[in-house]
Amino acid sequence: MSGTSSPEAVKKLLENMQGDLRGLSLECRKKFPPVKERKGKSTDVLTQIKLQNQRSTWEIRRRLSVWKKAAESGIIKVKTIAARNTDILAALKENSSEVVQPFLMGCGTKEPKITQLCLAAIQRLMSHEVVSEAAAGNIINMLWQLMENSLEELKLLQTVLVLLTTNTVVHDEALSKAIVLCFRLHFTKDNITNNTAAATVRQVVTVVFERVVAEDERYKDIIEQPVAVQGNSNRRSVSTLKPCAKDAYMLFQDLCQLVNADAPYWLVGMTEMTRTFGLELLESVLNDFPQVFLQHQEFSFLLKERVCPLVIKLFSPNIKFRQGSSTSSSPAPVEKPYFPICMRLLRVVSVLIKQFYSLLVTECEIFLSLLVKFLDADKPQWLRAVAVESIHRLCVQPQLLRSFCQSYDMKQHSTKVFRDIVNALGSFIQSLFLVPSAGNTSVTPNQTGSNASGSTGSAQTNPGVLGMGGGATVLPAFEYRGTWIPILNVTVQGSAKATYLEMLDKVEPPTIPEGYAMSVAFHCLLDLVRGITTMIEGELGEAETVSQSTTETTSLPALSSEHQDSQSISDQSDKELVSRAVWEEMVNACWCGLLAALSLLLDASTDEAATENILKAELTMAALCGRLGLVTSRDAFITAICKGSLPPHYALTVLNSTTAALSSKSYSIQGQNVQMISPSSESHQQVVAVGQPLALQPQGTVMLTSKNIQCMRTLLNLAHCHGAVLGTSWQLVLATLQHLVWILGLKPGVGGALKPGRAVEGPSTVLTTAVMTDLPVISNILSRLFESSQYLDDVSLHHLINALCSLSLEAMDMAYGNNKEPSLFAVAKLLETGLVNMHRIEILWRPLTGHLLEVCQHPNSRMREWGAEALTSLIKAGLTFSHDPPLSQNQRLQLLLLNPLKELSNISHPDIRIKQLECVLQILQSQGDSLGPGWPLVLGVMGAIRSDQGESLIRTAFQCLQLVVTDFLPTMPCTCLQIVVEVAGSFGLHNQELNISLTSIGLLWNISDYFFQRGEIIEKELNKEEAVLQKQAEEKGVVLNRPFHPAPPFDCLWLCLYAKLGELCVDPRPAVRKSAGQTLFSTIGAHGTLLQHSTWHTVIWKVLFHLLDRVRESSTTADKEKIESGGGNILIHHSRDTAEKQWAETWVLTLAGVARIFNTRRYLLQPLGDFSQAWDVLLDHIQSAALSKNNEVSLAALKSFQEILQIVSPVRDSEKPDTPPAINVSVPVVVGATTATSLGRSFMRTDSIGERMGRYNGAELPVVTDEIEDLNLWWAAWNSWYRIGSESTKPPITCDKLTFIPSQPFLTALIQIFPALYQHIKTGFSMDDLQKLGIILHGAVSVPISSDASPFILPSYTEAVLTSLQEAVLTALDVLQKAICVGSENMQIMYPAIFDQLLAFVEFSCKPPQYGQLETKHIANAKYNQAEWVALNYVPFAERSLEVVVDLYQKTACHKAVVNEKVLQNIIKTLRIPLSLKYSCPSESTWKLAVSSLLKVLSIGLPVARQHASSGKFDSMWPELANTFEDFLFTKSAPPDNLSIQEFQKNESIDVEVVQLISTEILPYANFIPKEFVGQIMTMLNKGSIHSQSSSFTEAEIDIRLREEFSKVCFETLLQFSFSNKVTTPQEGYISRMALSVLLKRSQDVLHRYIEDERLSGKCPLPRQQVTEIIFVLKAVSTLIDSLKKTQPENVDANTWAQVIALYPTLVECITCSSSEVCSALKEALVPFKDFMHPPASKVQNGES
Repeated sequence: MSGTSSPEAVKKLLENMQGDLRGLSLECRKKFPPVKERKGKSTDVLTQIKLQNQRSTWEIRRRLSVWKKAAESGIIKVKTIAARNTDILAALKENSSEVVQPFLMGCGTKEPKITQLCLAAIQRLMSHEVVSEAAAGNIINMLWQLMENSLEELKLLQTVLVLLTTNTVVHDEALSKAIVLCFRLHFTKDNITNNTAAATVRQVVTVVFERVVAEDERYKDIIEQPVAVQGNSNRRSVSTLKPCAKDAYMLFQDLCQLVNADAPYWLVGMTEMTRTFGLELLESVLNDFPQVFLQHQEFSFLLKERVCPLVIKLFSPNIKFRQGSSTSSSPAPVEKPYFPICMRLLRVVSVLIKQFYSLLVTECEIFLSLLVKFLDADKPQWLRAVAVESIHRLCVQPQLLRSFCQSYDMKQHSTKVFRDIVNALGSFIQSLFLVPSAGNTSVTPNQTGSNASGSTGSAQTNPGVLGMGGGATVLPAFEYRGTWIPILNVTVQGSAKATYLEMLDKVEPPTIPEGYAMSVAFHCLLDLVRGITTMIEGELGEAETVSQSTTETTSLPALSSEHQDSQSISDQSDKELVSRAVWEEMVNACWCGLLAALSLLLDASTDEAATENILKAELTMAALCGRLGLVTSRDAFITAICKGSLPPHYALTVLNSTTAALSSKSYSIQGQNVQMISPSSESHQQVVAVGQPLALQPQGTVMLTSKNIQCMRTLLNLAHCHGAVLGTSWQLVLATLQHLVWILGLKPGVGGALKPGRAVEGPSTVLTTAVMTDLPVISNILSRLFESSQYLDDVSLHHLINALCSLSLEAMDMAYGNNKEPSLFAVAKLLETGLVNMHRIEILWRPLTGHLLEVCQHPNSRMREWGAEALTSLIKAGLTFSHDPPLSQNQRLQLLLLNPLKELSNISHPDIRIKQLECVLQILQSQGDSLGPGWPLVLGVMGAIRSDQGESLIRTAFQCLQLVVTDFLPTMPCTCLQIVVEVAGSFGLHNQELNISLTSIGLLWNISDYFFQRGEIIEKELNKEEAVLQKQAEEKGVVLNRPFHPAPPFDCLWLCLYAKLGELCVDPRPAVRKSAGQTLFSTIGAHGTLLQHSTWHTVIWKVLFHLLDRVRESSTTADKEKIESGGGNILIHHSRDTAEKQWAETWVLTLAGVARIFNTRRYLLQPLGDFSQAWDVLLDHIQSAALSKNNEVSLAALKSFQEILQIVSPVRDSEKPDTPPAINVSVPVVVGATTATSLGRSFMRTDSIGERMGRYNGAELPVVTDEIEDLNLWWAAWNSWYRIGSESTKPPITCDKLTFIPSQPFLTALIQIFPALYQHIKTGFSMDDLQKLGIILHGAVSVPISSDASPFILPSYTEAVLTSLQEAVLTALDVLQKAICVGSENMQIMYPAIFDQLLAFVEFSCKPPQYGQLETKHIANAKYNQAEWVALNYVPFAERSLEVVVDLYQKTACHKAVVNEKVLQNIIKTLRIPLSLKYSCPSESTWKLAVSSLLKVLSIGLPVARQHASSGKFDSMWPELANTFEDFLFTKSAPPDNLSIQEFQKNESIDVEVVQLISTEILPYANFIPKEFVGQIMTMLNKGSIHSQSSSFTEAEIDIRLREEFSKVCFETLLQFSFSNKVTTPQEGYISRMALSVLLKRSQDVLHRYIEDERLSGKCPLPRQQVTEIIFVLKAVSTLIDSLKKTQPENVDANTWAQVIALYPTLVECITCSSSEVCSALKEALVPFKDFMHPPASKVQNGES
């Protein structure tokens, strides 16, 4: 029970109330004596007072008596309530309106005493919470009245406060009215009232929001319905809020309105308001009640939509204002930044960012950007100061900074806010240093302030400067390029205590003391670094603890970043990866700006403590970057510390390059460029040491200051404590230390320790006593630094070693080309590091010795000597150190330690090689018995002797090898035999001494014998070793990797021997090649049986084919220059006088050797799974050899081709080795699968039979089905044959003297291979293959012969003999033709192609083939001793081909394919060429053979053509035939002059034969023949029937040469077909008509011409031939008319008669001719016309005759 509701309290309340009422009644009576009139009920009184308060006094007195009465009745009322109710307070509250009424009326009197009494009574009621909502409303109305009348203002405020704080009955309008009342009282004239009202307003606003919190607490367990409208878009839509929240919402909204100078919605009645007060209220609400805004969407909405835009709007004057711009002309001075508002806005912004960052991500981005802008140099000083204070508040909240980074910097297309803040601080600090001299004064908007601060600024500056000069105590300060800024103690570390953000009472901007802003910014940076590093390292520590629980703990607490990555990524959850991304982004965003600012401050700092803080910040950042693995930033910070350690502008490349990379990153902040500022040289530091720089040409001396030493200590501290994360930065650190050590004159002594020493040259180093005492400390720390390397993790140790190596490399560079004392710092420290880490020497041995080996190669003898000494010391130390486990059990380590010894072989300096061999000797003497696995290294040292290292060295090494081969082979592990083979081989390749090479080949033969003799023992030991290795490989989960794996180890030994011999087979020296080749093939022949069956696969592929590849390559690229002599007096035969010819011999030997192995070992090779691939490769080699431009090689290749082709037929059983029973395979299945693809034609090579039948294991050899396998092999052979043929016969593109033309023996051998090959592939031989063959045959025949070979190949031109190549070609076609003849139907479609091929050869008779662009000479014109090309005589070949064509056609004329493919037409077309040339043919026999062939072919072909007339297949043949007849019978070529009469008659008889063929074979069947053709034949007969002869004939021969016999036959034929007595078909009648018509027209033409010529010639006689012609025509006409008369009248149509009669007038005209012969013939012609003369028939007219 609370104090107000206990029975005693209630009792007291009742007593007090009654007392108050009595008191009120008493006062009224005192003031105003009773009046007669009384008026109605007390409830109306107050209203009437309002309406009539200006009435006269007596009216008021009357009312007061009413109030008195009301008071008295109130007493009764209270007593009644108390008597009737048990819960008195509830009853009072229920009736509170009536209870309160008397007091309200009392207040209405405006009498101070009464009013005070009433207000006190009302407050008492309120404090007991017995006021109802209605009563509260009445009370507020009454208070409003009092406020308007300016009565009891302080009491009013107190009452309002009590009313609102004690209960929650006041809501909505009543509440708003109460709040407005307070606001209005805040703006009165009275200061006390104003301040009280202000406090009240603040308290009331707080109360309103506390109610919301309480209300939320009450309802927190009730699940709310989801709000329908998200993010209220309507400002009045607060229906979803509960009452208290609604009030708070309306209040906050109106506060925003008021600050924005807009009318309020809810606080009705406000008269005035100030922005500063409004902003303060907003700030307090936002700061005190963040949860309200975060929990209620409506409030969040207000924040987003009202507060943020308002803040941005109010900031605008600050944004736009520029310090330098003149403000006098500006009409609106309001736009100047106003300190009170600006400062409050910044406070609001700070709260918004701190509390509502998650809600207002975008808005905060704008605010933060504004903050950054306010730091600009053109903003007022006070604005920059408050801005930097605001930023400081952010800098001490690392989690908030982390959120900025996540929300902005890590998002695409977003402002990089975090980066901008840091960069802004950096540029702010720079701007403070870069201000002009007036900039020491703080400029403020009002002039007076400016002057004042200016004077204070100068007053502060001077003492500091004087102090320095006079040696007095120096103020801590920064000084840079003449600008001096003191460091003020502004804040405690890690807190952001603001000065100017708290000046809420100031209206004018304050004066900012000099150095204040700089000091705050400096603290910002330090706090930022401290905050970020502490936060990230804390989280990192947690992450590492988690990951370390799963891994071993290392000796160092801080793992290196790289190590950390590799160890823990697998265990890290996504969350950790996200965290890491944020950490990295934070560092990446801030490091540039931080570094720029810190470097500048470090340079400017004159205070040791400040310097220490800056260095500490740089060190922690460097360490953090290192832990996160951010190399660039880590190096940048370390570089900064390093630069600080060295004198200004010190030329150290490592640092300069790093800085150059950084300074090129000038990054922009708000459009301002921020550059890395280089250190200023004017330092006020104390100089403590002078020394020489470490450089190639030292220029003068350099000075070290105390700040340099301070930085150096930081650097040593960094290396010592954070060595594990330095990684590649060790290089920077050690380089700097090396230079500092050099400047301080510390020199490394024995064992690597540093001690002060004199400089070797130049002035002595000068050291102050201060630094002299420091030197031993520094030296000690340095030594401890390298000793502590034993505690680094492996990765970091590697970085350290790498850095030392790089330093050493630089020292080596400096030592080149001069004999100055080199800097041995790095080499000494490498030795020191190596010796202290001997327990884990394995991990650093390689980089360490690797570098020392480089040092051993240095031209500077001192350097080289150091390197060799260090290396041998380390090797000896390593071998004597008691390792765990001992070396005898740790062979790997033993080899690792010995390896650098072998590496020394790569160094050419003789002194080093001597040391190496001495060392080897020592090791052999001391540890030879335990060499075991060290043998390979020893052998390696022997084998490392190079050809260029002098004959004596090679001889010595070779003697050692001979000794090993003769004495030590049985004692060394069998695994080393392979190395012996390789070393022996390497001596074979030495070109210093031919004898050594040849002897080493002999050694290899001896070694092979040793293998053969001790095969079993070696094999056993190797297998044992192999099993161990295999097991190790399986455990590691890797594949066993050794040469020629997976062959058994003993086989691998053989394979290595073969491979070595194979290498010697391609030696540049022919003697070595020959010897090695013979040895290789002999060894394989002699010892090959020892190999496992499967190893043959490797022999074939890795040895033989590999060798062939290399020989081929060397042969094709060999030099063609002539070699004069073979050294000494040895002469070289002309067949071997170029490198190319010598290589050709090697190629021939190698190819023959491989082919022989394929032949003799076929029973071993064929069961191998990929025999067909091997076959392909061999064929490929044969092909490339055959196509080589060397006749010796190409012919030998074809011989090898023939040799391997013999092996494809199955081997006889007696020759096969014993094989286990065949694997049971059902052959039909396989055959079926193959026949489906046209009997293996498109067989895939990869899918060989062996693979399909399953791989065999061990020695199980399956018996392979020969047919299919062989079929594939044959097809492969055919493809190779085709490629050889097509390439070798292809004409060259360009032709010159060097053009290579294949020889006739080669081509003959090539073509001779085909018939045998064809026998095996004929089943699948297709049209495509036939065409390919055709191309090759055609090409081969076209190849000319070189003139110097022609006498041996060509017969004399007159003999019609074929060359062997031509014979071979025809034989090949003959084989094909015969196979087709007996082959299946689908093979017979090849006939046409064979015809085409033969016909192409036939054409050679008239058109010899051209071989590309090559010019060939006729044999008669060729000179044997010149390099010319002679064309062959193709006539015999062409004629033989033609005979074959005729024979073949006679056999196949009716064949479907022959008919369909128009073979007959093609034959005719081909024959037309010689027939039309006739006398112009190269050989007379050609055209005669052609015509006889034509007659033979037509006699068979024409019946076939008629048979297929309807199908149209011969349509195009007829015109071709007609043209052929035409070209032959009326040839354009003149017969030769020496043609005898007998010959001419013979030739004419041939023409007659042709016409007879036409009359017997063509015209009788006219109904099957196209009309056009018949027409052409008729025209031709017509032309032949009339004499036409050459004018060149002499008169004597004219009768014979007119071909009268021929004309006669033509004419007879015409006549014969003009009058067929029986017209059986319309076609025949058509022929007759046509023949007559043609004949008559011809006659008419000849007559006309004769008449014309006769007339023109006058008395001269016409030429004999023309006279003869006209006589012939006249005879023909008479014969014709006689024939017509004898014919049946119905067979002659009227048109013909008309043509005959039309001749008559022409004949009559001929009468005038002078020739008697013509006249007599004319008579004969005219006589028959008498039969045409009849009397005219009488015409009948009108029925009368």
